[in-house]
Amino acid sequence: MSERAASSGEGAAALGEGGHEDKHDDEHEYEDVYARAKAYEGRAAAVEGVGKDLVNEPMIRHWCEAMGDTNPAYVGADAIAPPTMLQAWTMGGLSGHGGRSKVHDELLGLLDAAGYTSVVATDCEQEYLRPLRPGDKITFDSLIESVSERKTTKLGTGYFVTTRMEVRAGGEPAGTHRFRILKYMPAVRRGGGTGGAAASGAVAAGSTAGVADSAEAAAGTGKAGAAGFQAEGSAAAAAGSKAAAATVAVAPVAPVASKASVAPAAGADATAAPPRRPRPVVNRDNAGFWEGVSRHRLLIQRCDGCKTLRFPWLPGCNACGCLEWDTVEAGGEGTVYSYVVMHHPPFPAFDPPYAVGLIELAEGVRMISNVVGVPHDRVRIGMPVRLEFERVDEELELPVFRAVEGSGG
Repeated sequence: MSERAASSGEGAAALGEGGHEDKHDDEHEYEDVYARAKAYEGRAAAVEGVGKDLVNEPMIRHWCEAMGDTNPAYVGADAIAPPTMLQAWTMGGLSGHGGRSKVHDELLGLLDAAGYTSVVATDCEQEYLRPLRPGDKITFDSLIESVSERKTTKLGTGYFVTTRMEVRAGGEPAGTHRFRILKYMPAVRRGGGTGGAAASGAVAAGSTAGVADSAEAAAGTGKAGAAGFQAEGSAAAAAGSKAAAATVAVAPVAPVASKASVAPAAGADATAAPPRRPRPVVNRDNAGFWEGVSRHRLLIQRCDGCKTLRFPWLPGCNACGCLEWDTVEAGGEGTVYSYVVMHHPPFPAFDPPYAVGLIELAEGVRMISNVVGVPHDRVRIGMPVRLEFERVDEELELPVFRAVEGSGG
């Protein structure tokens, strides 16, 4: 299928009626793949899964510290867990969940075999039915809720796969978590490159085994690798995205012994245009932020009710629930609150190693971006930095933070 797609333009022109037959065959192949994938809807991906830990105060505290969330509801004798931690209590970690069915892997394998080898996490939705408290035992079931028809996006053509998880606490319904990915065939761009290569960091070398257990890692890795995209994603996933990004950033890692390199593929055109950075997802909830970036202004939301500043952008205030807000412009001064140095996995649009910082702005909010102007191994916690805007290509400009002269470790 991929060979025919790659040569369809030239083949149709050369073959005349034969080109029409190829298109007809491709439509039959699509219908076959879609029907087989659609048959997975409603099938269980996990049954009676059990959270590896009871809801507990240390994990709540670590989460709140990473988020900078000082809500008093999350501390003390009657503490509850932040609602957006719903998925965290179900995660299997690096060792995974032993009782998980193979249904999810089978579906992704089917799409892999049909040429849809890349994957990107697109959004999540959560519904909360009751508070979670320390000591609650978490159990869950999950199933393949839907497989979309074939869709064409800027990344490429593929299928949206949605998994729904029903979470229980002490046997009572506690919430619902939907997680959606796009399994796609990268678009061929002018110059021979493919779109969205960097977005498939969750699936090294096209392998999709274990995505069901590590979907959260896909989102986290993607955020760290594409630093500066902290405002992207749907409003429904904004809180979870922030959690994933901040958790990565507050756990600095030691540099690995050697840097990974990517050799050009055999027969690749050495003059081909370099891969582009992934595009931020702009939606109605964060469009104002990206409009500000286009005018070289870093805008922070401010709640109309309690005047709390918040970042990344959200449709409502975490502190008081007010839906009305305005913006203030950041002065541009900040410090490195924490950081990671990215060595692996390598992404075609990035040149590792490079530093990704969790920057605490003078206004008190934190954001993730690249730290520039200093070697990656000289970045230090507490280092003063200053905002600037970096043009990545002819279409994309991003806020980054340059180390203040003389501050390198």
